[in-house]
Amino acid sequence: MNDVLTIEEIKSRYPSEWVLIGEPQLDEMSRLMAGKVLFHSSLRDDVYRKAVELHLPHFAVRYLGSLPENMALVL
Repeated sequence: MNDVLTIEEIKSRYPSEWVLIGEPQLDEMSRLMAGKVLFHSSLRDDVYRKAVELHLPHFAVRYLGSLPENMALVL
């Protein structure tokens, strides 16, 4: 899992999973474009535990499944 993958490649390899992405590459609008998949799991807590364990300077976490229609996101 040391290859840099585009977000599309990551989505196709890890559908419906939480993914920890190291060395995230962002575009000018700060959208995630690519990075290295460091860990993936169906459980969000597992991914956050791994991020804490690795002490990463920069990382992204993404859920690659579809969200329920009645779900609200707060940023």
